[in-house]
Amino acid sequence: MSTAVSPVVSPPAATSVHERVTAAGLLVALGIVYGDIGTSPLYTVRGVFVNQPVTEAVVLGTISCVIWTLTLLTTVKYVLIALRADNHGEGGILALYARLRQLPVRRLYLPAIVGAAALLADGIITPPISVASAIEGLRILKPDLNTVPIVVAILVALFAFQQFGTQIIGKLFGPVMALFFSMLAVLGVVHLVQEPSILRVFSPHYALAMITQVPGAFWLLGSIFLCSTGAEALYADMGHVGRRNIYGSWTFVKTCLILNYLGQGAWLLRHLGPPLGEQNLFFLLLPQWALLPAIGLCTLATIIASQALISGSFTLVIEALRLHFWPKVRVQYPTELRGQAYVPSLNWLLCAGCVGVVLYFRESGRMEAAFGLAVTVTMLMTTVLLAYYLRLRRTAVGWIVALIGTYLLIEGSFLIANLAKFAHGGWLSVLLAVVLLLVMLSWIAGQRIRNELTEFTGLAEWVPLLRQLSNDPSVPKYATHLVYLTKSENPVLVENGVIHSIFKKRPKRADVYYLVHVTTTDEPYTRRYHITHVLPNELVRIDFYLGFRVDHALNYMFRQVVTELVQRREVDITSRFASLRGQDVTGDFQFIILNKTLPYQYLLRGWQRMALRLHGWLKRLGASETESFGLDNSTYTVENVPLHMPPRPELHLTRD
Repeated sequence: MSTAVSPVVSPPAATSVHERVTAAGLLVALGIVYGDIGTSPLYTVRGVFVNQPVTEAVVLGTISCVIWTLTLLTTVKYVLIALRADNHGEGGILALYARLRQLPVRRLYLPAIVGAAALLADGIITPPISVASAIEGLRILKPDLNTVPIVVAILVALFAFQQFGTQIIGKLFGPVMALFFSMLAVLGVVHLVQEPSILRVFSPHYALAMITQVPGAFWLLGSIFLCSTGAEALYADMGHVGRRNIYGSWTFVKTCLILNYLGQGAWLLRHLGPPLGEQNLFFLLLPQWALLPAIGLCTLATIIASQALISGSFTLVIEALRLHFWPKVRVQYPTELRGQAYVPSLNWLLCAGCVGVVLYFRESGRMEAAFGLAVTVTMLMTTVLLAYYLRLRRTAVGWIVALIGTYLLIEGSFLIANLAKFAHGGWLSVLLAVVLLLVMLSWIAGQRIRNELTEFTGLAEWVPLLRQLSNDPSVPKYATHLVYLTKSENPVLVENGVIHSIFKKRPKRADVYYLVHVTTTDEPYTRRYHITHVLPNELVRIDFYLGFRVDHALNYMFRQVVTELVQRREVDITSRFASLRGQDVTGDFQFIILNKTLPYQYLLRGWQRMALRLHGWLKRLGASETESFGLDNSTYTVENVPLHMPPRPELHLTRD
């Protein structure tokens, strides 16, 4: 066997461009990264005082908790620690897992998929609560206004627009969010100067005093936690804007957020008394003349926040798909913008979920009961994976225990406080996360069982017969070039199904056979291939190494590789028919897609049968292999072959 290694195929755009801090980069970061966390002042403090009397101890404790949550969770954990745990410039819980796969830890994928499922569940609740919080500001002008149709219309329009891509409107995101954050800061300062005593809250004493001394105050952490729900999105969006641009922009964003929260606290100190009920605290800060412009700006900001979360959900599912955590689904790329993709099935699933949330809860105040519980789980799972990352970096065990222990305590407290929301709507986010987790677990288990049952055979023992078949004129030619997709990572082995298809059914004679294997790498944007000439000009193996964020457009990539092989005179693709060869006509290419069936499933264990049934059901719901590999209808044949034929000694027959 002779081998050749190719250069990189279509090298990705260098990620180093994001490492430069520029004014444009900072503006893009404002538009992409901070939508979720930036709109949290619309509902965080308001949620605390819906039923809680406005007292000085609770006001000071709440704002102090918010400031220290933004500092410890968002700034220290995510900006200073997690952003360094990147995978070649990419962030997020699945990118972190991809970097850690090399560790010899069993079931390390479990915290990754639990966190991913919880984050997707959170993506169904965040757009409704953000948009509803902004639109409900109109009730100050018209108290009896029914905001539900307006919120539903905005959400449906937003999801309908996804198929066209957001490259054009995305350019407006940065300036709009810069204006929005400036408004937050100005509003905060206006009220802060009227009650400067609120500056006391920078001391954590007030947070601890409220939690330990005010009866029932611990459960208020469930609402306070909402100030940091966008921290996970901040980490996941690192690949779009770069670490340094997040560093540079976070100082401005955090300053604006803290100023606004201080302003809300100052307003509350001047209005001590009964709970706020359905009043939106954020809009009470505004003078009457500024209300409509502020509502319009807040609505744009919440749409941007929703857009960022939808795009993040697409990215998350595509990463899960490439890591074999998610059923194959159709993925489209509506624009040339790097990292921008569109997943139709997920888009309309999210749309239906968001509309359902709005119709069920109707008020943003009620949605808060379902919000926060899922993302707390994601943060805990990220903390677990960060512990392994620090171990990979050989950080001292004492530091790991102290750091991770601190965050498990903080996030565990938030989780317990959020559990109080379960009966009031939190069950919805838990249910959504559990369903998504079951989808991932079923797919992973089904894939694992099918891989265990797949039988391989040595390729070398079939090579002589393959040469004879290829040159046997008595066998009708099936195709000039015959391509099989193989799951064998070892180039000297091949599935029995491929051998069964070529030799044991109607023999498939071809001039050149290709075995194509795809390996998903831990690096996000790897695009390279390796060639093994098993039989020169008759049997070629192509190994593609593709990153977990690269579109597996196999038909396009295969043709590109074959073109390069022809240019290097390693393969002759000219038709072998005498009447056509002189005319320099290219021979036909035929892909064989093997649908591996499993007879006698009832012989497996009960849980294995169930896992395979769920796997098969998900496979039917998702995209076919031909769609996922971008094969057109004229170039492939789907063929059923047995996956595994177990011995059946109990059926041994005796001849009379």
